[in-house]
Amino acid sequence: MLGPPDGRYLMRRAGDGAWRVVAEAKPEPTHVLLFATVSAERRRSRRSARQRVATPEPAATAVPIQRVTVIDAAGQFNDEAAAKHWLSDAGEDELAGDLLTLESVLHTFAAVAADAHVRAPGREELLVARIGFGEGEQVAYGQWTDARELLVAAPRQKRSKVLEPQARLAAALGQRTPVLLCEDLVLRARSDLDAGRPRSAALQLTITLDAALSELQPQMARDMAARTAELAAQLESATGAATAALRGELTTAQIETVGFTLGRIEAALRARAVASAV
Repeated sequence: MLGPPDGRYLMRRAGDGAWRVVAEAKPEPTHVLLFATVSAERRRSRRSARQRVATPEPAATAVPIQRVTVIDAAGQFNDEAAAKHWLSDAGEDELAGDLLTLESVLHTFAAVAADAHVRAPGREELLVARIGFGEGEQVAYGQWTDARELLVAAPRQKRSKVLEPQARLAAALGQRTPVLLCEDLVLRARSDLDAGRPRSAALQLTITLDAALSELQPQMARDMAARTAELAAQLESATGAATAALRGELTTAQIETVGFTLGRIEAALRARAVASAV
């Protein structure tokens, strides 16, 4: 389950790009999200028993399935013909936008629920993805007039590309190439930036950059010296963006600085991975 209880949530976008959940209707909402558990077999609870014997070959356990409907409150059509024309061209780009909306909602829920383990699903984790249109009463219950199911064909990959993450995982677990702290931090900063939270990304970037310089400095093999020097040159601008983030909105130039610096940290980490594999 994603986290939020089943129900209808009205959304509006705040000035800093973050989503806010409002308890009652506001003028001109941007989205409405419906969370509904559509399939689940509750396991019988036994208050007196905490354990039970498990069979050697247990059958698959039925799990709850949660359906999330993301409704664009501003997306209205003059007639059904216009809606069908839109649907004929709609696809993965629209779904990506809806997933970004869901990610922002779950990020807000994690904060208000003080639950650090709430996580948004990726495209490949969706059991079913549909995009469509309907009248007000229909979409209010997660239904539609017309919709299409989006299918994703698994890309054909070379065997070397498939085995590369497996080899790196084995090396990390065996402590031959341990995971750096900055590798974890950069993922958090990238997630914030991609989800439209540049202030959070700017603040996360400063500690990520400090960690990267500290951890990559000893690894001066190949081109790492040049890459760490490049990162060090970004310290002043990254610190400036973080200071601005504490005071309020970032400028376009500051957001670009955050994105550029994150990209250079990611490039340095990719270079490290290549060097470690040689």
